[in-house]
Amino acid sequence: MFRPMRRKAKEISPEAARQLLAKERRGVLAVNGDDGYPYALPVNYRYCEEENKIYFHGAPVGHKAEALKKDDKVCFTVYGNERIPEEEAWAPYMQSVVIFGRCRQLEDREETLRLVRILAEKYYPNDALIDEEIDSSGKAVQMFELTIEHMTGKQIQEK
Repeated sequence: MFRPMRRKAKEISPEAARQLLAKERRGVLAVNGDDGYPYALPVNYRYCEEENKIYFHGAPVGHKAEALKKDDKVCFTVYGNERIPEEEAWAPYMQSVVIFGRCRQLEDREETLRLVRILAEKYYPNDALIDEEIDSSGKAVQMFELTIEHMTGKQIQEK
């Protein structure tokens, strides 16, 4: 169903792909948008390896939410771990992970608020700021759950 990686020599291990997902702070979510056009947008996210899921937040209405109601198939991409070897400072290495899966808005309010807190722990420096943010905008926030169906990772050198 999903295409295998064409250039196998550039593939990174599943463990390296999971580490990249756990470490990085932003990814790009692509949905099937209006009139057959793809719609891709950067999102803050939290990867949950145990559940094989990615969580991110957003408004309950808008382009992303409406696209997901029509079609739950998505692609999610994260990249990072750039390193620059001394001998080739002009040609950095970088890793990326591409995920295909199904995404849905969570309906349960308690579960949403629990996941908002878990997501916020990745980005906010302390519990006081997390509590303040949840108190001010927690009622309006919506959580989305991406169930991973296929994942590949690779490393490239930009030369």
